[in-house]
Amino acid sequence: MRTDYHVHMAETGNLDVDYLKTYIDKAESEGIQELGISEHAYFFNETREILSNPWVENRRTLDFKTYQDMFDKAHEKGLSIKMGIEMDYMPGKEKEMKAFIDSHSFDYVIGSVHWIDEWGIDLAIYRDEYEKRDLKEVYRQYFDRVVTLAESGLFDFIGHIDVIKVFGYRPEDQDFLRDQYQRAAVALASTNTCIEISTAGLRKPVGEIYPDPELLKICREAGVGIVLCSDAHKPDHIGYRYEEAIDLAKSVGYEEVHTFHQRKSVTHPLK
Repeated sequence: MRTDYHVHMAETGNLDVDYLKTYIDKAESEGIQELGISEHAYFFNETREILSNPWVENRRTLDFKTYQDMFDKAHEKGLSIKMGIEMDYMPGKEKEMKAFIDSHSFDYVIGSVHWIDEWGIDLAIYRDEYEKRDLKEVYRQYFDRVVTLAESGLFDFIGHIDVIKVFGYRPEDQDFLRDQYQRAAVALASTNTCIEISTAGLRKPVGEIYPDPELLKICREAGVGIVLCSDAHKPDHIGYRYEEAIDLAKSVGYEEVHTFHQRKSVTHPLK
């Protein structure tokens, strides 16, 4: 089973069935058996209480009804598509996040950490911050959020679990990194929160799949499930370099992937 659940449309086109069909066609050509769209929640006016800053507000242009209508029309046409969402996990906003999630009929919800307070950790405009900060403290703060994201139980899987490496900045202390990975894996396993194996990192400056092989191995040993994702932002990204993702998963012992329907997961053989 091959999935692509971490997929975006709004930055490169309209949220309509015609544009959606270009994603579906590409997925079929790549052998993707389950495709889901998981737009960034910050695009929607309904999420202002969860996350608001100048960078986000410049991009908050949609009402959720536009998103829901696209899926409704797609299903009316018999198109096979899952409705997801990618939410920025914001510590202290669990009540607001739950209210938003519960008010919509998602098939799955991705939780991702993109912000440490007002710092957008994967945004090129903030890249210089890595030169100004202690990397151990940066990683500790990031994985603090990964842990509480997992412990919240709000999400079906976490997006790009080690996106903090996006620009290639990493502490040299491998024992320290291993400690961060282990506490994340324990928290994920405790709430049956999966992780994605994401090929998006291969398109980023770090040039690596998310997650790091050691982190992935630690997650497998802890019993954390996986999904396959590309973090596509245009149709051409769908299924990007999936053979490498599958090889990585198998190299640490994974034999199954998860699929989701109405927030319920099922496992399938990894192929």
